[in-house]
Amino acid sequence: MRPSLLLLALLSALGLAACVEEGTYPISGEECAPDDPVHDFGATDCAPVTGPGVGGL
Repeated sequence: MRPSLLLLALLSALGLAACVEEGTYPISGEECAPDDPVHDFGATDCAPVTGPGVGGL
């Protein structure tokens, strides 16, 4: 994919996410609740996988 198309797709996704009502999830539109399981996520749940990445980096 050309870098300009990738940038356009990224900016479009961010722009659409900014139009979401506060207190709702951007994709599903469901209301956020204090007991949602995402509140239990920590930094290690989102850590990148170790080893060679894209392009062997």
